[in-house]
Amino acid sequence: MAILLVVLAAVAGGGAWWVYGRVQTPYRGATADETFVEIPAGTGPIGIGARLVDAGVVADAWTFRLAVQWSGRARELKAGEYRFDAPMTPLAVVDKIARGDVYKRLLTFREGLTITEMAQVFEARGFGAAADFAAAAQDAALIADLDPAARDLEGYLFPETYALPRHTPAAEVVRQMVAGFKTAFGEDLRLAAAAEGLNVRQVTTLASLVEKETAAGHERPLVAAVYRNRMKIKMGMQADPTVIYALQKAGRYDGNLSKEDLRFDSPYNTYRYAGLPPGPIAAPGRASLEAVVRPAAVNYLYFVSRNDGTHVFSSTLAEHNKNVFTWQVQYFRDKRLKK
Repeated sequence: MAILLVVLAAVAGGGAWWVYGRVQTPYRGATADETFVEIPAGTGPIGIGARLVDAGVVADAWTFRLAVQWSGRARELKAGEYRFDAPMTPLAVVDKIARGDVYKRLLTFREGLTITEMAQVFEARGFGAAADFAAAAQDAALIADLDPAARDLEGYLFPETYALPRHTPAAEVVRQMVAGFKTAFGEDLRLAAAAEGLNVRQVTTLASLVEKETAAGHERPLVAAVYRNRMKIKMGMQADPTVIYALQKAGRYDGNLSKEDLRFDSPYNTYRYAGLPPGPIAAPGRASLEAVVRPAAVNYLYFVSRNDGTHVFSSTLAEHNKNVFTWQVQYFRDKRLKK
């Protein structure tokens, strides 16, 4: 009897060792460099195993079920698209799916882009058609709680790098971008804006001007101060980027801005119409939003480019005209003479 028990124990132990070896042996039946397996929501272990076998990720359904049972994680397996590019043990495959390690691609939108430009990025990165993104960005209901007057999502699609599944629809990308804006323009900035007498639309519109005027971080509070100061004395914004935006919307911008363009009739042309433009002209980042709410304590009303990405600021028109001559006339004259 004792001998029989020893034999049965040996057989059981050998079987367990065989099973362990089976679920710990790397396998890859696919010949492509990478294999994608889509697991729909609600798919159970049997269905998941079938998809993995068809894709050549695991050798057979029986082995996958053994791995699931061995791991004890049958209830943790998650839906999504998974990428496999090397041999993996069945246990490692189970762990990957239980962790929800779905495949995601990075989609980056830089600060200062318009809806049209973002749509082009969306298409260029292979996520879908630009037209689909542009259409999804018309859903102003997504921002109605903060800006009831918004007619589209211009300015409210937060510029950021998003990690997304390959087949994420444009509407979902847009939804995440609006959520990103709401996070960036959080309660702290909203309360600070309200204390300054500014609503969300005004802040975002001003921030879009700041974003388009300078990429230099230290200048944002200064540029914001210029526009805030102009608002206080009811001086025109006279912002070139608003004219460019107007021309772009009309399909008339060729990359150059002429004196004639400054007379173009559009509510976005802040040379012709006083006050802020009807809404944001681009997507501002957090730094520009914050700069508008907390501008520099200066009395500047003007600024002109130094032609290196930075600007010279001034408080009077006389100072400004002098700076314009130095940096827009003399600078280029000297540059031509050096050639």
